[in-house]
Amino acid sequence: MEGIINELKFGENGLLPVVTQDYRTGEVLMLAYMNKEAFEKSLETGKVHYWSRSRSKLWLKGENSGHYQHIKSIRLDCDGDTLLIKVEQQVAACHTGNYSCFFRELDGDTFRNISEPVDEQGEINGDGSKVLQEVYDVVVDRLKNPKEGSYTNYLFEKGLDKILKKVGEETAEVIIAAKNKSRDEIQYEVSDLFYHIIVLLVERGMKLDDIYNELKKRR
Repeated sequence: MEGIINELKFGENGLLPVVTQDYRTGEVLMLAYMNKEAFEKSLETGKVHYWSRSRSKLWLKGENSGHYQHIKSIRLDCDGDTLLIKVEQQVAACHTGNYSCFFRELDGDTFRNISEPVDEQGEINGDGSKVLQEVYDVVVDRLKNPKEGSYTNYLFEKGLDKILKKVGEETAEVIIAAKNKSRDEIQYEVSDLFYHIIVLLVERGMKLDDIYNELKKRR
């Protein structure tokens, strides 16, 4: 542990910034800070701990809300003074209830909300149909503006056969979840399948509206 700690360059205040990212989509969830204790606790528990500058205390993300961040990977930047942590986020990262803290986008001379808050069950409070479009837009952006370490870009780089293989694997996972009669498993695995299908649509140059229009014919 000490060898790892020695590679981290904490600032004069004993802190270093941490960028937290969704490990599946690459979406940036929040920016916070860690001190040595927070880093050690994060490694020890597998859940992200931060140092709260406003409260001057160690802070387990989700300790009050239950919105824990389960660590999938930790990266250190070239200068050794910033961490990138990829996590599986429970429910939402932002205290406002939005999945990401970065839910406002500059639009002309103002910032507008580009996402809806989620409730304690992780369900969208508002128009849930926007979620698929938001995921689609993120996937399109990854194709146009590749990001290092992005799983979506990994799929695009490997090509159609890899994407189709993942769609097949996720379909099998949905079947297994359904056979297990587990609502949580089904929800999780269908979400994985939807994501990979969206990647497939983008790779083939198709839009969600193509699917919506086809579904309308079947009503």
